[in-house]
Amino acid sequence: MSTFEIIMPKMGESVEEATITKWFVSEGDLVQEDDVLLEIATDKVDSEIPSPVAGTIKEIKFKVDDVVPVGTSVAIIALERASNAADSSEPSEPIIQQEEQAVVAEKEILTEQLNASQIDHINRSSARFYSPLVRSMAKSEGISAGELEQVVGTGKNGRVTKADIQSYLNIRIKKVPTKEPLESSVTAESQPAPQPVKEPQKVHVSVGDEIVEMDRMRKLIAEHMVMSKQVSPHVTSVVEADVTNIVWWRNKVKETFQNKYGEKLTFMPVFTEAIAKALRDYPGINASVDGDRIILRRQVNIGIAVALPSGNLIVPVVRQADQKNLVGLAGDINRLAGLARNNKLSPDDIQGGTFTITNFGSFKNIIGTPIINQPQVAILATGSIEKKPAVVETPTGDVIAIRHKMFLSLSYDHRVVDGALGGSFLRRIADYLEDFDINREI
Repeated sequence: MSTFEIIMPKMGESVEEATITKWFVSEGDLVQEDDVLLEIATDKVDSEIPSPVAGTIKEIKFKVDDVVPVGTSVAIIALERASNAADSSEPSEPIIQQEEQAVVAEKEILTEQLNASQIDHINRSSARFYSPLVRSMAKSEGISAGELEQVVGTGKNGRVTKADIQSYLNIRIKKVPTKEPLESSVTAESQPAPQPVKEPQKVHVSVGDEIVEMDRMRKLIAEHMVMSKQVSPHVTSVVEADVTNIVWWRNKVKETFQNKYGEKLTFMPVFTEAIAKALRDYPGINASVDGDRIILRRQVNIGIAVALPSGNLIVPVVRQADQKNLVGLAGDINRLAGLARNNKLSPDDIQGGTFTITNFGSFKNIIGTPIINQPQVAILATGSIEKKPAVVETPTGDVIAIRHKMFLSLSYDHRVVDGALGGSFLRRIADYLEDFDINREI
């Protein structure tokens, strides 16, 4: 009987593996085409994987919580006999792209080199992902789980690579006293002294304390935030913007806007429009850092942080925001926010961002110092809009009036963004908001 292999799909250009979070079938179950087989989770998004064929589940190769490389066979389905020509005892050859084949081959080689006992000693509840090779090296060199957590990763998303382990081991060797000749000792002492590795502080649980395990997404967020602070020296600048014209205009047109376009008009499309313009004016903010290179992004893709009902956070991306009008921006923002809250975002919806907005104002906070969403170089926080007395210049003199004001705070990567660039960019956003045309047509 012919068989068909279910392959771990590639859920985005930067995704190399996924975690199996749930199986909906067991070995021996009959399935129809498009029946959901399993649920997977990546560091980007969760997805359900349907069956492309009808048949019987012959073999399930991985368990729940296993991390599986892209392109790896996760299950085998025995197909029904359609014709004599279709009968075969050999499994059908899965169709895998060249890029995926390379990933599978490399991971299989690493896996074959490992002994299961060499892997289990690393704490699998860690928020960081360690490849089998890294775990094996840590085991053979006596690196504890606590030490491994302190190794700085230079790989993608801050992951620890083979080279990182080797560099760490070189430092450890230098710290061990040896019976080398005096010349060798002097040479070793001339090297900079390595910083001691700090073990994580032990936390004691008292009577009545409640222990809540982090879910998968919270672990990923924690890892990403810690990595961002380790990679980028953060600086935050703040301005206060008078957005009275925007508030008056929105109050005047929001009902007409919704009746005409079927979209709710919030302040975020207006903020996004102003930020997209400023990013075009200051391309050094619409950038990423790759070692000693600064990559200036051609597209202006703005991520907007969305709080989920679970309390976690996700950042869907409005692509080519500088090329869209308010109607297009409102539609994209409303659609992505709805998909995010219903866990329906696709991998493409949350990739490719070049700048991020986080709205502290939605929680009635006036100001904040956000953490950069790597590999971007800046993030803007919008605060709550509040009525304030302010001095207003008029042709007949200064007067005190009630104005709608808000704080804008920009955190930026001081490796490549200096105060002049960051401050000028932030001021340009405020200028665009303050100069908003109150008579603008929709």
